[in-house]
Parts: sequence; C-alpha cells; structure tokens
Amino acid sequence: MTLLTFQKNTFIDAEMEGTVGGNGPLSRLAFGPSAMAAGELAHLLFDRQDRDRIHETWRNLAGGRNFTYRTGLSPDERTALSYDRLRLVNEVVDNAAELANDPHRLASLHEWTGPVDGGLCTVASIHYNLFLGSLLDHNTDGRDLSAFTSMKRTGTFLCTELEHGNDVASMETTAVLDRTTDGFVLDTPTPGAQKFMPNTSAIGGPKSAVVAARLLIDGQDHGVFLFLTPLSDENGHLPGVKVRPLPQRTGTPVDHCLTAFDHVWLPREAMLEAAHGRLDSEGRLSSNLGNRRKRLLRSIGRITMGKLCMSAGTLGMSRTALAIAVRYAHNRFIAGTKAGERVALAAHRSHHGRLLDKLATAYAMTFLHRTTVTRWAGHTDEDRAEVERLVAIAKGWITWQARGITIECRERCGAQGLFPANGLSDLPLNVEGGITAEGDNLVIWVKAASEMVLGHEVDRKRSAELPADERNLTDLHFLRDLLAEVEALWQDRARTALRQGPSGDPLSRWNETSPAALEMVSVHARLQAADAFISAAAQAVDPTARFLLESLCRLFLLRQIKEHTGDLLADDHMTADQVRALPRTENAVVAELAPHMMTLVDAFDIPAEMLATIPIANGASIDRHLDASIAGTTPLPA
Repeated sequence: MTLLTFQKNTFIDAEMEGTVGGNGPLSRLAFGPSAMAAGELAHLLFDRQDRDRIHETWRNLAGGRNFTYRTGLSPDERTALSYDRLRLVNEVVDNAAELANDPHRLASLHEWTGPVDGGLCTVASIHYNLFLGSLLDHNTDGRDLSAFTSMKRTGTFLCTELEHGNDVASMETTAVLDRTTDGFVLDTPTPGAQKFMPNTSAIGGPKSAVVAARLLIDGQDHGVFLFLTPLSDENGHLPGVKVRPLPQRTGTPVDHCLTAFDHVWLPREAMLEAAHGRLDSEGRLSSNLGNRRKRLLRSIGRITMGKLCMSAGTLGMSRTALAIAVRYAHNRFIAGTKAGERVALAAHRSHHGRLLDKLATAYAMTFLHRTTVTRWAGHTDEDRAEVERLVAIAKGWITWQARGITIECRERCGAQGLFPANGLSDLPLNVEGGITAEGDNLVIWVKAASEMVLGHEVDRKRSAELPADERNLTDLHFLRDLLAEVEALWQDRARTALRQGPSGDPLSRWNETSPAALEMVSVHARLQAADAFISAAAQAVDPTARFLLESLCRLFLLRQIKEHTGDLLADDHMTADQVRALPRTENAVVAELAPHMMTLVDAFDIPAEMLATIPIANGASIDRHLDASIAGTTPLPA
C-alpha cells in the first residue's frame, strides 16, 4: 500500500510525489505509477481508441471561458446564456445531422455540458436529438434542414400534454386533414391538451417544433404522428400559437412553457412520414405497422436516445461532483488527535469511505453507460425491444445513483458546497430533471419489470462450480455470481406472486407482483453494471490501473450484496463465516483504495480550465470567487 502523510495544503504520496489542487487531470503527476494509472483509467473510462473522436470536442468546449459559472444573472438571463452556448456548440459541430445520428458523440455532448450548464444540456438534447433527430428519422423526401443545422432556427419537441404524460397514447392534440387546402389544421381542443413544458418562449430566437398530434382523416382517428410546425420568428410567436411561461422550476432555468394551437394551418409536407405512416395523393394512410400504439412508439422513437442523453448528463455531473469533493477532502484540514496536529478530511474513514463508495458507483455507472450506448448504436430490428429495455433500466439506475452521488458530495463539502460558484449546489437539482425527463424512472422500470417477470432469464454465469465455502469474498466472479443469484431470487418471488395473485383482477394481481418485480429490475441494473465493470478491469494493462479497477469493482459488489446476505445465506450461496467477514473485507478494500482517491478522480479528465474556476477544487474557499467577482475577473487557481 502507498505510504500516506498529510500536511497543510499538501497531500504527499510516496508514489505520486505531487500536490493536491493542481491545474487539472494529471498535471500535478509529471511521472510515476499513479500518473500512468490515471492515464489508463481515463483511456478505459472514455471509449479507449475512440476517446478523441467522441469526447475531446465537448471536453475542450466545457473548459472554455464561455462556459464558466456566472453570478448575478436572472432566470431569463441564464436561459438566454444557455441558448448562446448552444450556438457555440453548433459552431464546433462539423455536421449537425451526423451528430444527431451518432449515439456516442451525442451522449458525450451531454456528459460534458451537463456539469457546466444544466439548461444547455436540456436544450441541446431537445434540438439535436428530439427535434433534428426526429426529422432525420423521417426525412425520406429530402427535406431541407439547413435552417436547423445552422441554428437559424432552434428546434423543440412537443409531445407531453398537461393531462397526458406517461400515457401519451391518450393525447388530445389533433391534426385534421383539410382536403380543401390539402394541408392540416393543428388544434388544441381542451385545456388539458396544452403541450406541457416545451421550451417554446421567445428566448433563444426563432423556433420550430416537432408536434405530436392525433391524425384525423374524414373523422377517423389514425393515431399519433409528428408535424413540423413553425412557432415563432424574429417578431415573436406566429398567429394561432399560444405560449404561456410556466413558473420557475428547480435546477438551472429553462424556458418551459404551456403551448397551445388555435386552428393553425400546416402544409401537407408538415407531416413527418416514413414506412410506419404515409399519406398518398388521395389522403389515404398506409403503414407497415398494424396498430396505432406501434405507430406512436415509432414516431417518438427518439425518446430512447433521449434516455441515453439524460443519463449521460447526470453521469457527467456525478463525476464532476466527485472530482470537486475529493480535492476538497485533501485540501481541507482540521484538528488532529494530537495537540497542534492538522489532518486532511481525507484521512478519516468516515469521510473517505463515503466518497469511495460513490467513486465505485460512478465507475460502474460509466462502464454501464458505455456498454448501453454501444448496444443501442448497433441494435437491429430483432433485438430492438431488448436494447430499448436495457436503455430504460440503465437510465433509471444511473440517474437515481447520480442523485445520491451529487447530494453526498455537496454534503461532504459542508457550507462551502452550498454556493453555486463552488460547482456543486446546482447539480442535485439538475439531476432531478434527468430523473423525470424522457420517461419517469419508476414508470419505465414498471414497464421493464412487467416484461422481465416471465420474458427474461437471469444470466447465471456460475464462473466456478464450487461450493460457497471454497470461494472467497475477494473473488470478483464469486461476488458477481452472488448478485446474479439475488436477481434470480427476486424473479422467482415475482413469478410466484403473479401466479398466486387474485384472478379476474389484473390490477390487484400486478400490485401483488410489482414490489418483487421492481427489486428484480434494480438488481438486474446493478448486475449489468458489474459485468461492464469486470470487463473493463480485465482490459487494463497497467498493473496499478488494474489493481484500482478490481478493488473498486470489489467494493461496488460487496456493497450490492450486503443487503441480501440473509437470502444468500438461507439458500446456501454464502456461508455464515462469509457473512460475518463481509464488513471486514469491505473495510479492508476501502483502506487499500483510500490513498488513491486523487488518481481515481484525475482519471475523470475534468478540464484544467474548468477546475481552475472552482475555488474548493483548488484549496481555496468561496471568498476567492467573491474577490474575483468584485474585481470583475474570473477566479484563478489558488
């Protein structure tokens, strides 16, 4: 184990020979095993050989002066700043259409912009994925998209209604085929049909929307399709478009509104058509899908990529929060056990143990997200449903973990963490938006649970056909096998509850089943994360990097099985001695990892310029930002 000593404002590591609070990742580690380990960890965390193509543009942008925190802005000014930054994003995009169709780069954009501007993360996701992506998915007629790819017009997406959220299939907005004009009349028939929370204000310049509406032809309802609808120009909203700003919500401001249409006429080409729905010259609908629900799901298919974008944004927030909190822990000194002694917060198990728990989770989240994006990028029609379920499960687990990580990091930085200028206080509130956006987590997990009770088989690898008493708690594959047994156990309980539930009452039957089914989904998410983690650790070449990844993965798995030891013991998957040894094993892993926390967050590759403007990431406190604000300058490194 590395020899550790603490001195005021200095963290001395016999391997690293560096100081905390340097100007960025690896900058303080000029040489040595820890520098090499951090480099390889970053290589594995950030898509290996594709790292520069996928991440470097957004990383450089997030580290620029235009993306530093600005104090004293009103909500409208902060919203306008997010749109200004969206145009800066577009300036560095070689081809906006290619970006919208590249799941890896599109998700990465959210990873790097989420921590610096939650509003930007939101409007970028809407413009590039939901709006432009939907146009591209339906662009079989060579529609001119130049106004949107150049951002002369910003795109938004209007699907959810005031009274129809998760039940979008019941939405009421209508688009009636007008045979007289050969166009459509878009209308909001009831107050409950107002589009809820789209970013449709005049802030950000002229906007167009993709609007989900029920297609009516000669009085017949053909289900929901998308319609390209101009909303505003340089002079404001267009006739028939009624927009009312919603009250300010938690998190970074976005211009969320209620939006309604009063018999707005649209040309025939406004309808977004593809194989799932086309109108011929006589106004007859043809489709390769047999029912309206399937057509709806295909029309709004970009929601799946949106789940990856939202989870990516919260993933970036989690890693940034940890980078700040770990640096603060090494630079904040308190009284020691001896008179006159000063020790860093990081020296205390009560402090570094909590941060290491979150670090292990953040690594697991990252590897799971990488695996999930790759699965989505390569999905086929045959496995689409399975991959969509994985995306939904990963989104729920990642965003829920991000909430816990950002709250823990804020708390570990005490009162300093309450100031937005220190980079932490806005993050938990912005994570809340990700939890709800593109499908409320609980709802999408309920759907996954209903599919997995009977339609899924647990992946029991059973890496070694040995009895429990011949296996060791330090063996990653043993721990992984235990977690798989936990998933299988909860699936069995859900199946039993489903069989024994009251007949003739589907709701009551599901109510009996859903608690066990949801626990099955939760364990499945963690098992998928563990598999991705183990795979990444196996690819590490540098011995220190491999040691750190295996130790972090071990800590992650020990924490996952801890709450299930009773079941595992009862079914003979663990011995009584192993259950008793688990806390000691976990504590030993934490002790091994404690000296390496800085290496672990250096690997997050946070831009040096970004960290330089966050006082507590550099051994300073909020007064440095106050002094800089008075002087009208950007805070410099301590």
